[in-house]
This record gives sequence, structure tokens and C-alpha cells, in this order.
Amino acid sequence: MSSENNKRIAKNTLMLYFRMLFSMGVSLYTSRVVLNTLGVNDFGIYNVVGGLVTAFTLVSGSLSSASQRFISFELGKKENRNLRDVFSTTVTVHVLLAGIILVLAESVGIWFLNNHMKIDSARMYAANWVFQCSLFAFIISLISTPYNAAIIAYEKMKTFAYIGIGEVILKLLLVLLLPFLPFDKLIIYSIFIMAIAIIVRILYGYYVKKYLKDCVFSFTWNKGLFKSIAGFAGWNFIGVSSSVLASQGVSILLNIFCGVIVNAAQGIALQVQHAVTGFITNFMTALNPQITKSYASDNHDYMMSLVFQGARYSFYLMFLFSLPIIIETETILRLWLKIVPDYAVVFVQLTLILAISQTYSQTLIIAMLATGKIKTYQIIVGGIQMLNFPLSYIALKFGFSPESTITIAIIISFACLAARLVLLKSMIKLP
Repeated sequence: MSSENNKRIAKNTLMLYFRMLFSMGVSLYTSRVVLNTLGVNDFGIYNVVGGLVTAFTLVSGSLSSASQRFISFELGKKENRNLRDVFSTTVTVHVLLAGIILVLAESVGIWFLNNHMKIDSARMYAANWVFQCSLFAFIISLISTPYNAAIIAYEKMKTFAYIGIGEVILKLLLVLLLPFLPFDKLIIYSIFIMAIAIIVRILYGYYVKKYLKDCVFSFTWNKGLFKSIAGFAGWNFIGVSSSVLASQGVSILLNIFCGVIVNAAQGIALQVQHAVTGFITNFMTALNPQITKSYASDNHDYMMSLVFQGARYSFYLMFLFSLPIIIETETILRLWLKIVPDYAVVFVQLTLILAISQTYSQTLIIAMLATGKIKTYQIIVGGIQMLNFPLSYIALKFGFSPESTITIAIIISFACLAARLVLLKSMIKLP
């Protein structure tokens, strides 16, 4: 059985790598065109305002993990499956959450954008357009989460890959048209990104409804199941919120203390990080359902082999692809972008080192989520990770350079790994 599962993981990983290589090639090209078309200032505005919307993913991220965990867990059970109720309940929870986030974003988010963000007054109108389009795209993506989770849990990676490639092609067409459009480029870019999010949502919904018969939504109120998912998401909220504070929260701090030029550099660094970590992300996307399913079926030995092999191979891949970029960052950025924002070189180098330090933790996190007993773990590890935000604020307040925020994140990443190893010894009998 494990041999068959390993073949499935390998096949799914290859499909996702095909998707990723295509996406990476296109995204590297489109990033250059977008930066040159929008300019450094507007590119920085798009990254920081989009990041402000992402700050509202504090709750949604925890529910996304809950959706994938509960659907995969039900599929891994040998009997008494209750998949239809699980899927319908997760959709209901996501729709309710989307309404709450919409209200918060349109009140607190708009107030913060217009009163505290360091953006040129002449571009504030465009920044508000970016905010509204990013918010709507995020709401659409949030409602789609259970559908994405179902496709991943069923390990239908071919579909996941094809829809992802379609999304990338649409973004490429947008970027090719962008220089020739007569309107405000930043506003038009935001509107089209929102439209693409709607198209992708329709495609995911259509596939799940047609081919995954146990994942058709019908409104049901299962109080016990709702309480389980909400409780899981509630404790996972601590970990997700700490991650968002470490990324988007620090991005907002950089905007307040340093301005949009530094946000542009950070945006470039994140583009490079996403391109490199795509190799690990796709590998883990194929691996994660098997870790959860093997835990649900009490196959402890197979689960542990997946955890260990996944951690090792993730580190090897990340190190292999990051090292040449870290050594030749400046040359690569000049060939790629032509316009290289200030701080971009050091931001790319430190961001990749941070990504390397986080690779060992990925399979450990999935194994932890599979248990469902995450309260103590999230309080301790999430609490450590939340130190990113206040320590970064203190560093910037006392005049340290912008890149000091990433150095802080690297140190905290190693502290979190140490905590995970200690906690998982008792949670899953980690040797």
C-alpha cells in the first residue's frame, strides 16, 4: 500500500512541478513588465496595499488549514465517513467568515489605509482602488478554499495543475496588454487581477460539483461538526496570525518607517522566494494529504517516514536552488529587472535564507495538524513567532536598517523549529 501511495505522491509532484515551472517562467517575466510599467512607487503601493488586505487572512488562514485537515482526515478513515457534511459545513463557515472580513475591511481597513499608510496623496485614489479590488479577490478566494481543499485531499493534482496554468496564462495576457491600456495602469491591473480570481473560482466550483460527488454543497447545520472545525480553526488562528504579522505586519511597519521604495524591494524579494519555494510547496502539496490520511488510518510508521523524508528532501531542494541566487543576487536582478530598487539585493538574500530555515518545519506542521490536538502547540510556537512584529517595530524605531526585520525573522524561525521538535515528541512520538 505504501508503495502505491509513494507512486501517487511522485506522480502528483511531477504534475505540480510542471505547473510550477510554467508558472515560474511566466511570473518572472510578468514581474519585470509590471515593475517597469507601473514604476517603483506604484509597484510598492500595490504590494503594501495588497498586504494590508492580506492582514485580514488571520482567521481565513486557520480555516483553510481546518478545511484541508478535516476533508483529508475523513478520506483517510476506513469507515463511518461523513464527507458531505464536512464539506458543506466548511463552505458555510467560509461564507460566514467572508461576510465578517468584508465588514472589518471596509471599516477598519479603509480607515487605516487613508490615515496611517505612507502613500503619496496624489496616488491615494488609486491605492483605494487597489484595496477594494484586492479585498474582493480575497473574498472570492476565501469562499473557494473548501473547493481547493477537496481537490487536494482527493489528490486530483492534474486538475489543480491545469487550472493553475490557466490562471497564469490569463495573468500573462493581462501583463502583455497593460502597457497599451490608456487608463491608470495601477487601477486597471488591480481590476483585472480581481476578474481573474472570479474566473478561477468558477472553474474550481464547476470541477468539484461535477466530479467530486461527495463534495456538493447543501446547507446543513451540524452543531458538533461546526464546533469541532471552529475550535480547531480557533487555536490554529494563533499560528496563522503570527505568520501574517511576521510577513504582512512587518510589511506595513516598513511602509510606515521607510516608505514604498522599501516595499518595492520587499515585493521583489517575495517574488524570488515564491519562485524558489514553489519546488518545495508543490512537493508538500502532493505529500500533505498522505500524512493526514496515514494518521487517520493509524499507519504511524508510514506517516513518520513521510515526515522525515519530506523534511530532508525539502531542505535539499531549497538549498540547491537558493545558493546560486544568494551568491549572484545582484547580477541576476539586473538581468531580470533592469530597474533594481534600493535594498532589493539584500532583501532577496536574507529572504531566501529565511525560507531555507523554515523548510524543516513544513512536514512537522502537517503532522501536528493531523492530530487535531493543537492547543498547547499553537500557544507556544505561535507565541514565539508573534515576537517578529514587536521586535521588528523596536528595531526600526531605534534606527536599525530595514533588512534587520528579516534577520529577526530568521532567528525566531530557528527558535520555532526547536519548540516544534520538543512538542511533537509527545504529540506524535517523534523520535
